[in-house]
Amino acid sequence: MQNIENLFDKAVAEIERMINSKTVVGEPMAIEGNTLIPLINVGFGFGVGGGEGSDQQKGTGHGGGTGGGGGVKPVALVVVNDDGVRVEPIKTGTASVLEKVAETVSKSMAEKSSNGAE
Repeated sequence: MQNIENLFDKAVAEIERMINSKTVVGEPMAIEGNTLIPLINVGFGFGVGGGEGSDQQKGTGHGGGTGGGGGVKPVALVVVNDDGVRVEPIKTGTASVLEKVAETVSKSMAEKSSNGAE
């Protein structure tokens, strides 16, 4: 069972290493007078198991294993500009992130031209 405890400890340590504030709040990007900050959903799952046994005819046995998985998904953009701060939700996928950035920039440019700003 010592090996299972070691596997579990290593898995938890690796997850702790990977998850920090930079994991869920991306690096700010400055585009056309807008500062865009991506917000990301992070999910992880893992399992650890083990066993021991003995059989007088077959001898002793040990077993153990660990497995896990994870994923990241963009969920929103925080938009900071002269008009203030707002959160724009993202539907799904990387293509939607790029669409949301383009939409935000074009919306901001249209608002500036309608207000007479260059």
